[in-house]
Amino acid sequence: MEKEAYLEVYRHSLAHIMAKAVIEIFGKEHVQYAIGPQIDDGFYYDFELPRAIVPEDYKVIEDKMREIVKRREDWTRRVVTRDEALEIFKDQRFKTELIRELPDGETITTYNTGDDFIDLCRGPHVDNSQELMNAAFQVKSVSGSYWRGDEKRDRLQRLYFYCYPDKNALKEHLKLVQEAMERDHKKWGPQLELFMFDETAPGMPYWLPRGWRMYQTLLAYSREVQDIHGYQEISGPVFNNRRLYLTSGHWAHYQGNMFVVPELDRDENGKIIINAEGAFSMPAEAESEIYSAKPMNCPNAMRVFASQTRSYRDLPIRFSEMDVLHRKEKSGQLNGLFRVQEFRQDDDHTFVMESQIEEEVNDIFAIADEIYNTFGVTYRAELSTRPEDFMGDIEVWNDAEAALKRILDRKYGEGGYEINEGDGAFYGPKIDLMIKDALGREWQCGTFQLDFQLPRNFDLKYTAPDGSQKTPVVIHRAIYGSLERFIGVIIEHFKGAFPFWLSPYQVGIVPIRTEHNDYAKEVAKKLAAARIRFEADYSDNNMKEKIKKYKNLKDPFIIVLGDREAQEKTVSVNVRGSNKQIQNVPLDTFISRCMQLNAERTLELPDSM
Repeated sequence: MEKEAYLEVYRHSLAHIMAKAVIEIFGKEHVQYAIGPQIDDGFYYDFELPRAIVPEDYKVIEDKMREIVKRREDWTRRVVTRDEALEIFKDQRFKTELIRELPDGETITTYNTGDDFIDLCRGPHVDNSQELMNAAFQVKSVSGSYWRGDEKRDRLQRLYFYCYPDKNALKEHLKLVQEAMERDHKKWGPQLELFMFDETAPGMPYWLPRGWRMYQTLLAYSREVQDIHGYQEISGPVFNNRRLYLTSGHWAHYQGNMFVVPELDRDENGKIIINAEGAFSMPAEAESEIYSAKPMNCPNAMRVFASQTRSYRDLPIRFSEMDVLHRKEKSGQLNGLFRVQEFRQDDDHTFVMESQIEEEVNDIFAIADEIYNTFGVTYRAELSTRPEDFMGDIEVWNDAEAALKRILDRKYGEGGYEINEGDGAFYGPKIDLMIKDALGREWQCGTFQLDFQLPRNFDLKYTAPDGSQKTPVVIHRAIYGSLERFIGVIIEHFKGAFPFWLSPYQVGIVPIRTEHNDYAKEVAKKLAAARIRFEADYSDNNMKEKIKKYKNLKDPFIIVLGDREAQEKTVSVNVRGSNKQIQNVPLDTFISRCMQLNAERTLELPDSM
């Protein structure tokens, strides 16, 4: 058996052991057990229990699992009828619901672990618990969940376990987990004064002054690269009438993720009417006046293209757009900056002739190479094909998928990339770019999608060389993807210690005493003229306190200014991550070095000036 398949079998088997342990601890009559799949680093199981699981329970559950494994019980697979399954699980309402929903003719199997625990499962599993004797497992966490992921259904407890083949493998994984926790952007964001969240707007980050500086630096870099590659930036309305989304197809295929704002009844003073039950009402004629916060930029780009007569000579036309987007997410899915409800993308919609597709996609790959190299991350590509809920003609989809496969085959060789069947956007196949961070974790950030559908929906045309009217192909493209998500990734990649060019503040100015403030202000003025981001502490606080403050905020350079520096027009430089101070650096030399670091966007800080 291949290693990955083996991991799945024993992790899934241990999920059953865990369920059996929980039942033995809490009592069979008090436990409703739902589902318990294996996952990348272990497994979990969802339960309804008489009380909340607390950290004091973790060792009890782990010890009970080890006791069960040592019993060396046989595992027995049985094929049962629907009626037999319903009888077996008559006291387990979650299992009963799953059984009733199984299609006619579905093979139903159960697995016994010993004589006293049975679960509804397709398997496969181990033949005897002794096969799990060497497995190393440990409680990861417990969290709330909802049955079938539906917030309106039963509230459950989800117990997660780490699970690896042996103690050494688990130990190495726990080291990685600890490092990941130390890099957690949700910790560094507030600590570095980058962003915050507030209950008044779940999943919609507040960008604090430091974070907003970095955000704008990322946008400026994207715009700089796009200018070189011939992009034009546009901006569209944040709210659009639903008619736009009826045309694009988003109303039919994406409405569940849209923030919808209907027109409401108002009194003669313009105030919204609320009835006795506390509900709003809509005027009967308001059906056409429903608006939505835009979840994507593409419909607006289509309208801009349609606003003028276009010729083949104009193509490709590249409309970049960095407007605010809103997508409605389930509250349980929100996760710091990684999954939010308000965000921006370094978005683009490029209108091309079919003959221009390959050249344009190759140029997009060149942009991705340049940008990702700047951050010191590598990436690989994945092709996602037609989903079940697709829009348009299958033949058009086949052509689009074939075009992207040809491009990827030429770039990576046949089989040199992954294919995710059925994971494309509803309007076209896509290539996702999976970047790898400092811990080797992969994140989907960049994407480009080939779209033959939306241009047809909007009846877009350009004049071909023979004078006929033809429909362009649209390439949807983002390299950062969501800037919020990308910032979360790079916070963790750099552990908050950003490269000089990206740091919110690049230089912290520390005058030793207040009598050195005049020279500090002179330095600040010259840094500002050179467009070097700085912050200065002119207070009478102790010098060490000032330095510590800027160290905690991870400023790349902290310059200390005293009598000698003021007299000789020099600076003494503390470099982040270094214990030594570079003394007596001429101010102009220091500024030139900072300007060079900004221009070159280097990842490392120098150890000399």
